[in-house]
Amino acid sequence: MASKYKDKEAGVLFSFNGRWVSWLHTGAAYMAFLSALIVGISLHYHKIVQNEWFGYPEEWFPSVSATIGDRFPERSFFMLFIALTSGPRFALVGLWYLLTAKPGQSMPKVVAYFGIFRTFTCGGWTYVTSTDNHDWHDIFMISYLVATIPWMFGCLALSPVNAKAIKYRKYVAGAFFGTIIPLVYFFIQHKVHRVPGAYTTYAFFEWALVLFDVAFDAVTALDFDTFELVVKDTKGISKSAPRSPSLEKEKDKATGVFSTAFTLSEALDAAADVYHGFAFWSVLTSLGLTVWYFPLWHMGISGYEAFVMSTISPFLLAIRPIRTLVVRNQRIFHLLSLAGLSAYIVTDPVYRLFTIGFGVSMQCLAWVATFSTDATSESRLESRVLAFVLGLLMSSIAKFAWHTNNPIWPIMHADNGGWNGTGLALAALAVLRFTRRRSTSSGNDGDRQSKSGSPALYALGFGGLLFALHSLLSDTSTMILWVWEGYPVRGPLSNIHAYYTIFAMTGGVVLGVARPGLVSSWSAFGVASVGAAVLTLYSNWFGFYGALVLTTYLLALSIPLISSASKKSPALTFGLGFLIYNFMVLFHVWVVAYAFVPGGPLVREHTDWIMTVTMLLIGCGVFNLNASRDGQRPSKIVKRPAASLPARHRKHYFGVASVLNVLFLCAAFMRFPSNDYKPYHADSRVITAGIWTIHFSLDNDMWSSERRMRDLIKEAELDVVGLLESDLQRIIMGNRDTTQYLAEDLGMYVDYGPGPNKHTWGAALLSKFPIINSTHHLLPSPVGELAPAIHATLDVYGTLVDVFVFHSGQEEDPEDRRLQSEYLAKLMGSTDRPSFLLSYLVTKPLEGNYNTYVSSISGMHDVDPTDWDRWCEYILFKGLQRVGYARISRSTITDTELQVAKFVVPESADKTKSLFGVEDEVRNRRVSEHEVPEGWRFPALFRGEGVRGHRYHVFDEPRYFAY
Repeated sequence: MASKYKDKEAGVLFSFNGRWVSWLHTGAAYMAFLSALIVGISLHYHKIVQNEWFGYPEEWFPSVSATIGDRFPERSFFMLFIALTSGPRFALVGLWYLLTAKPGQSMPKVVAYFGIFRTFTCGGWTYVTSTDNHDWHDIFMISYLVATIPWMFGCLALSPVNAKAIKYRKYVAGAFFGTIIPLVYFFIQHKVHRVPGAYTTYAFFEWALVLFDVAFDAVTALDFDTFELVVKDTKGISKSAPRSPSLEKEKDKATGVFSTAFTLSEALDAAADVYHGFAFWSVLTSLGLTVWYFPLWHMGISGYEAFVMSTISPFLLAIRPIRTLVVRNQRIFHLLSLAGLSAYIVTDPVYRLFTIGFGVSMQCLAWVATFSTDATSESRLESRVLAFVLGLLMSSIAKFAWHTNNPIWPIMHADNGGWNGTGLALAALAVLRFTRRRSTSSGNDGDRQSKSGSPALYALGFGGLLFALHSLLSDTSTMILWVWEGYPVRGPLSNIHAYYTIFAMTGGVVLGVARPGLVSSWSAFGVASVGAAVLTLYSNWFGFYGALVLTTYLLALSIPLISSASKKSPALTFGLGFLIYNFMVLFHVWVVAYAFVPGGPLVREHTDWIMTVTMLLIGCGVFNLNASRDGQRPSKIVKRPAASLPARHRKHYFGVASVLNVLFLCAAFMRFPSNDYKPYHADSRVITAGIWTIHFSLDNDMWSSERRMRDLIKEAELDVVGLLESDLQRIIMGNRDTTQYLAEDLGMYVDYGPGPNKHTWGAALLSKFPIINSTHHLLPSPVGELAPAIHATLDVYGTLVDVFVFHSGQEEDPEDRRLQSEYLAKLMGSTDRPSFLLSYLVTKPLEGNYNTYVSSISGMHDVDPTDWDRWCEYILFKGLQRVGYARISRSTITDTELQVAKFVVPESADKTKSLFGVEDEVRNRRVSEHEVPEGWRFPALFRGEGVRGHRYHVFDEPRYFAY
C-alpha cells in the first residue's frame, strides 16, 4: 500500500488509498456476523434455532439475535470483530464528510451526525443484549434503524459524480427497505399466528437486512478511490472546484430528486406546512365528533347539527371585499383557525362546539384562499397541496399512536392522554412559518388561470374526494374493520397490519406527484372503482386488497385534482365542494341513524349507495381533468426546462413523509401485542363477566372516556366484558375504536363485532381467554335499527364456553324486539356448552320478551331474577356455577351502569350437564360473602362511597349465590 506520494513529497512516510477504509469496514463487519453464525451452528445448532414456540426441525435456521446472543464463544467472536469494525467505521463517516462537505451547506454535517449516531447505537444493541436489558437493547436497535433512513437517503443525495456508485446505492437501499416488509410479515406470522417455520423465513430476511446494511457502506469504496491517505483529495471533488457540466448532468440523471440541493430552511418550511395540514385535519375531524355529542344526549335532532355547515365558509370568497380581505390577511385567518385547537380550554360542551365551528370555518376559508393565491406558481401550489395531503397522513399516524384518538382533539386533555397545549403551540409556530412567504397574486384573478374545465365539476370531484379521504382514511383501522369477520383471524388486524394503509397512502402521494397524468386517467379511475367495489362487497384479506388499491388512488388523485381545482373560482369550486362533502357526511350518517332522522328509511343500510355516489363524484373531477388536458391547444403548451419544474421542494416533503413513516413504525413497535392474557382468578376457575353500554366513548362532559373505562374494568377485575354502542368508525364518531386501547392496555383478546359497513351501533367482546371462534349476527329488524350480536367460543381453563353479546332494538319497535328475542333464544339454545349472555334487552324482568330469552328454548337462566330494577342490561347463563352478581355505578362516564357476574367453570362435562337440571329455588339461594372463597368475591374498593364515583348500588353490595 505504499503511496506514489512517498517519492514525490518529503515527509510522507506512509499512505494508502481511501478505498481500503471501506474494505476494512466491510470485512470486519461481515466477519463479526459470519464468524458468530459459523461457530453457533457448529456448537449450539439446536439451541439457536429454538424459539418460544418451535424448534428443530420446524425451525432450522437461526436469527441474527439468537446467533450473536448470550452463548460462548460465538458472542465473543462477534464482539471482537464488531469492536474492530468501529475504527474503520468512524474513519468511513469522517472521509464521507470530507468528500461531500461544501461551503454553505449544512446537509453534510447532518448526514455525518447520523453516521456517528448510528455507530454508537450499533455498539449499544450489540453489547447490550436483550437478556442483559431488553428495553435498552430495543431502544438502541430502534434508534439504529431510524438513523439508517437519513443516513442512506443523505448519502444518496450527497453522492459525488459517480454514476456507478449511485446506481449501486439505489439498488442496495431499495433492497434494504424492501426487505423490511416481508421481515415484519413473517415476524407477525411467528409471534401472533405461531406459524411453524415462519421464524426461519424471518431469519433469512433479518440476515439479508444485515448484509444490505453493510453493503450500502461498502459502495463508498468506489468514491474513496479519489482519496489518498495522507489525507489528500487527488481529484478535488471534496472541494468547491468547478465541475464538468457533462458530469453534473450525468449525476443529476442518476440521482433524480436527490440531485437537488438541501437546505435546513426549506426542510423547516416543509415540516411546518405538513404540521399545519395536520392541524387542519385535526380540527375538521373533530367537528362531527363534537356535533354528535348533542343528538346523542338528546336522543334525536338537537339543532346543533347545523354546525356541520361550518365548512362552507369559502362561499364568502365570492364577495370581492371579503375575498380581498382574506387574501391580504392570510396569516391572521390561519391563526384564527387555531381556535379549533384551543377549544379544549372551554369546558362547557356548547361553547366548545361554538369554538370548534368557528375554527373550522376560518381554516376552510384560509386554506382555500391560500390554494387560490398560490395557483399562479406551480411549485408553491404543489407544496400547499402536499402539505394538505401529508397532513392527513400525519393525522392518521398520530391517531394510530394514540389508539385512534387524535392527541390534539378538543375531546382530549391532559387527564385522558391529550397533548393539546403542545399541539397548539406547535401549530402557532407552523402557521407563522406557513404564511411567511406571501404570493404576489391578489387572489382576484383565479378564474383567468385556467380557461378549460368546469368549476362545478371540480366542486363535485373535490367534495367526493374529501369525503372519501375523511370517511375511509382518517384512521388506519376503518377499512380493516370493514373487512373484519371475527375469529379465527382471516384478514388484517388493526394494531398489526395498519402499516399496509400507511404505506399505501405514502405511495399514493409519491405516485400523484410523479405521474399525475396516469392517476387522472380513466384507466386508473376504473381500477380504483373495482377496488372500491371489492372493499364494499368482500371481507377478509381480499376485501382489504381492494381497500389498498382505493387508498393509493385517493391520495394520488388528490395532487392533480386539488391543484387543478385551485385554478378555478375558489368560492364556487371549494364552497360548493365543501357543501357536497357535507351532504355526503349526512348521507353517511343517515344509513345507520335512519330510525331517528326524517327520510332515514329511504337510505337505510345502503353503504353501497354511498360508495357508488362517492366514486361518481370523483369521476366528475376525473372527467374535468381529462377535458382540461384535451382542451389545451398544442400551440399553447410550453415546455419548461427541467430546472424550472417544481422538483426542489419535493425532496423536503418526501423527507417529511419518510420521517412520518419512521414515527409510525416506532408506534407500531410500541403497540405490538404482548400476548400477556391472564385471567384474574385462574386458581379458582372463575370468570368475571360484565356488560356495559359505553355511549360511544364520550362522557357526560364531552371528553373521551377510554382511560376512565379502562380503570373501572381493571378494578372490577373483569375477565370478559361485552361493550355496546361501541362502533365509532364513522365521521360523526371520529373514526375511532375504543376496543384497541382497552384490549392492549388490559391484555385482552378483542372481537369488534359487526363492522361499520353493517349499519349497527356496535357490539364488541373483550376477553382474557382465547377466542376460538366467533360469528357476527344481524338480528331481524324490519322496521327499527339493526340489532347486532356476537356468538363467540372461548377456551376457559381448558373448557369451551360460549358467550353472546347482544344489543336489542329500541323501545319504539315492539315487533322488531319480539323477532329478535326469538332469533336470539334459538341461537343460544343451539349450543349445549356452558354459556352466558351479556346483553341490552329493553324489557322488564319476568315480563314480555324476557320470557323468550329466559326459556326452555334458550336454556338460559337469569343471573338474579329478584333484581326488579332493570330495563336494558341483563346477564343470563347456563351450564356454569353462578356465584356472584353486582351493579357498579357509572359516575359520569356514560349513561348506563356496569353489571358484573362471577361464574365458576365446572371441571368436567358431567358436572356441566348436571347444572342444567338444578331447580330455580336451589339455584337462586343467596349466601353471605364470608360463605364464599376469597377468589370468588368482588373487589371491596367499590363499597360505601366507592372510588371516583363508582360504587355498588341498587343493592349497595354484591350478591352471592350457592347451591
